[in-house]
Amino acid sequence: MPPETTTRATRTAGVAYAGGAYLLWGILPLYFLLLVPTGPWEVVAWRVLLSLVFCLLLLTVTRGWAAFGVILRQPKLLGWTALAGLLIYVNWQVFVLGTLTGHVVETSLGYFINPITTVLLGVFVLKERIRRLQWAAIAIAAIAVVVIVVAYGAFPWIALSLTASFGVYGLIKKKIGPAVDAVSGLTLESFWLIPIAVVQLIIVAQTPAGITMGANGWGHALVLGFAGVVTAVPLLLFAAGTRRIDLTVIGMIQFVTPVMQFIIGVAVLGEPMPAERWAGFIIVWIAIVVFVVDLVLAARRGRAVAKPETL
Repeated sequence: MPPETTTRATRTAGVAYAGGAYLLWGILPLYFLLLVPTGPWEVVAWRVLLSLVFCLLLLTVTRGWAAFGVILRQPKLLGWTALAGLLIYVNWQVFVLGTLTGHVVETSLGYFINPITTVLLGVFVLKERIRRLQWAAIAIAAIAVVVIVVAYGAFPWIALSLTASFGVYGLIKKKIGPAVDAVSGLTLESFWLIPIAVVQLIIVAQTPAGITMGANGWGHALVLGFAGVVTAVPLLLFAAGTRRIDLTVIGMIQFVTPVMQFIIGVAVLGEPMPAERWAGFIIVWIAIVVFVVDLVLAARRGRAVAKPETL
């Protein structure tokens, strides 16, 4: 097969993998709503424990124990995975709390803002230099948050917690890079969270509702039992996609998730969208348009530089 055909096939597969990940993340609110009457604290506890079980099975099937053992012998890497675990826990817990308390639209706002948060972290933590259009997108997004706080009269803590936790989580994943593969990383992140998950289940068991696993029929138990698969599969698809396509393409595909969540919140769940909230979201979308235009222009300039000179 010619190299050009191979490259095209690789890119197509990468888009398919990444697109699949973002599509699955986009419909996650519907999955969590299927778990009612299970509350957000119990959902996340099972998500942690069942993700660990699923990842251990994957390590066995893919024969990844050797690579996993190498990571275990590096205390610094273990420390980074523990911190990543805490951050993804915060992200999971806030997301499920938002979903099960009627704030799906606000969770979508967090993921709309996330790419811009990532750029800010690159500037202030990694000391990266960014382009003018990126600064413009950041400024517009900041205005949107102010509009939502002042005009709508509510601080978007769910959105900002989601974007902050996932942004720093991504920064840590970038730092540890190829030293920790996707399955080993999620295995360790889930492992460090076992004490939190167990404590949450103990506390939930003391409440009047109690533990719902197995208490609402086999159908509910089966759906709840898939929490580990639902957590791990998108992350693995995302990892496969990022290895095959440019981050510029990833940057544009990732908006699939918040768009789907926004549609679910407004059209399916009927969450309120007063004029003040519409104003904030429209300003956010303007920031996203500026951000995507910058990505496209940067990609074109990169291709122009890389294109071999013709005689």
